[in-house]
Amino acid sequence: MNKLRTRSSAGSVLVLSALCALLSSAPARPEDNPRLATPPPGKALVFVLRSEREPVHAEVPIVVNLESVGKLANGTFLSATVRPGKTHLRIGDRVLIVLSIQAVAGRSYFVRVEAIPGVRPVRTNAGVVSEAEGRRLLAQSRFAGGAPPALAAAPPSRRAPAAKPAAAPPAVAAGRQVPPATERGRKSEFALIASGGSFKIANGSQVVAGLASTYDTTSQAVFGLEAEWRSKAGVAVGGELFHYRNELVATGIPSGQQDVRVIMLNGKYYFPVASWLYPFVGAGIGYANASYGNGFTGETKGPAYQALAGAEFRFWQIGLYLQYKYLSSTTGDPGKEVKVGGRGVLAGVSLAF
Repeated sequence: MNKLRTRSSAGSVLVLSALCALLSSAPARPEDNPRLATPPPGKALVFVLRSEREPVHAEVPIVVNLESVGKLANGTFLSATVRPGKTHLRIGDRVLIVLSIQAVAGRSYFVRVEAIPGVRPVRTNAGVVSEAEGRRLLAQSRFAGGAPPALAAAPPSRRAPAAKPAAAPPAVAAGRQVPPATERGRKSEFALIASGGSFKIANGSQVVAGLASTYDTTSQAVFGLEAEWRSKAGVAVGGELFHYRNELVATGIPSGQQDVRVIMLNGKYYFPVASWLYPFVGAGIGYANASYGNGFTGETKGPAYQALAGAEFRFWQIGLYLQYKYLSSTTGDPGKEVKVGGRGVLAGVSLAF
């Protein structure tokens, strides 16, 4: 009996040892290690890694789609699960870099961040790297903040095929933002622009309806509405409605009012200076209609031309718009012309689709 008990105990020990060995050698679950994680069904993964040869002792904040995901020290990484479509990354604190990735479901993207030594406040270079380079850096990095995040992995039978390595964008020069082609994707888009500001007509003394008239050259109710299509190359074509009003005094008439509405077809070119700054120049041709009230009645019409220059400050799909406008237009029949053109500065908001 004693021998049987001894053999039974020894057998139990061997079974337990074998089970422990199997458990200890079981592969790590993707959700326990972001390095092994694959995107959840219908989602994409973005890894942001910081790696620099000369360490800079400062942390770099990372924001993905307006949500903070943490801060990076040298040799660390962060990850985020995103939906397909445009994904925006904001890197840095006082000096920002903004990147945009057109995420595709089932793919992983790798963004390398490198702090520039000897510069205060801290500035960084950043750009998308290939998957092979990203995996190599990921293997040498630790997760920022301690324990890795829980990332839902796709079931093995439904995992998406390996994605082709993404081409890395040009390196970012020290102290500059990421090129605008990266930030906005440089895709064609449709934009609406609403603006208002100051405008002055060029001719303060004219003959209106056969009467010598003096204008208050400072216009009122100045506003503009534009709709334009923008190509990948920065060329834009669209239409504009522009309105302004001026008071005038004529011989024998104590007060009058001139309302001008201009419909224009515009062409512009936007220069990609930075990820957020797009100066532009443009020109337009159209038609002006001047109507009169108070002591006057009637209206005049005529062709209109304009030259434009300004800048748009873009933040994702919304922009702040600043424009200088020179407008030339003469309305009315020959011998009874009224010059209604002028110049002004407008400011407004743009919305891109």
